[in-house]
Amino acid sequence: MATTRVETPPRPATTTPTNGRAGGAVTPDVASAAHQAFWLLRIGFTVAPILFGLDKFFNWSVHWPDYLAGWINNIVPGSGQDWMYGVGGIEIAAGLLVAVAPRIGAFVVAGWLLGIVINLLTKNPPEYYDIALRDFGLMLGALTLGRLSLAVVPARKAGTLPRRPW
Repeated sequence: MATTRVETPPRPATTTPTNGRAGGAVTPDVASAAHQAFWLLRIGFTVAPILFGLDKFFNWSVHWPDYLAGWINNIVPGSGQDWMYGVGGIEIAAGLLVAVAPRIGAFVVAGWLLGIVINLLTKNPPEYYDIALRDFGLMLGALTLGRLSLAVVPARKAGTLPRRPW
């Protein structure tokens, strides 16, 4: 049986310490991919909180007060639906903040999602663990947007990235 060998080119030796950071300029493909990922996440984390925030007022998809942990319902004033009106307003504001200031808004959304995860983990355990896991993944996406925005927004303002990522 014949064997096929694939040889990879040798890696260039690094002569200066990099302190764990990539040395040299970022290739255009990586910069373009990061820019596109930034915009995909920015649009997603603008639209989703606004839509889910609106849904808190109308309960189109689910009856949102059913997801409120009892201990939270006991400490907030008013009914569970009253609380959901406030939640909806905060979610709409967070989505708008991502649209206009993603370096701030992404971390606000991530913090908000952490609060939702804590609420779901304490609401009739383990009934809502699947939804808590989904929201944990969304929180990681929001943190990724925050990290990308810390690099992409200044680079775009400095003119090192194209105005449009496509």
